[in-house]
Amino acid sequence: MVLVAAAERRQGLARWLLRHCIDELLARNLVPVLDATPAGRAVYVDLGFRDSWTMRRLVGRTIRMPNEAIECAAATLRALEARDWPQVIAYDTAIFGADRGALLRRLANRLPAAALVAEHRSRLVGFLLGRDGRSMSQLGPLAAEDDRIAIALLAQAIAAVPAPLAIDLPDRHAALGDRLAMLGFCVERPLTRMVYGRSIAFDDGARLFAVAGPELG
Repeated sequence: MVLVAAAERRQGLARWLLRHCIDELLARNLVPVLDATPAGRAVYVDLGFRDSWTMRRLVGRTIRMPNEAIECAAATLRALEARDWPQVIAYDTAIFGADRGALLRRLANRLPAAALVAEHRSRLVGFLLGRDGRSMSQLGPLAAEDDRIAIALLAQAIAAVPAPLAIDLPDRHAALGDRLAMLGFCVERPLTRMVYGRSIAFDDGARLFAVAGPELG
């Protein structure tokens, strides 16, 4: 996350900070990736970032709970347990494109009610985490084998975590977006996943249904 105090803006501080971070990552043979707000995107393009895919932040302040029971024929949903971590981290690494096990464990502690897994025949087929915040809680990352599992995980978390809630949902998952709109979620702002020097993403877009947030990936 890059923040500049209002009184110090338009002096090139954000650009200098970003350039420093980019150089450090490139020196380690790593590829910088970020999620850009509309205001920041122009700065990132000038620094060499390219658009990869887009998402929207959905916010539910007054949420209408679904009348139907929370169930999913394709998987069994339950709370995340300590024994699940090897599978969760491996699953997330394959989808996200990097190992972020330490971050995932911290998120599980921040919002335990949203720490859920979906399994089928003892195999992990999806998981959801979240985090508390000053003004609202955020649900994500959300990874799953298909829409049915993703919707079921979100429905269970929405039933357990008080509103308001935020979800950063990739535009490609329109069916899930339509379902959330029916529950009262509204679009707050667009975001763009950008990659330095290329437009090809590292993540598995088919199974990534919600990100952890623009400051977390």
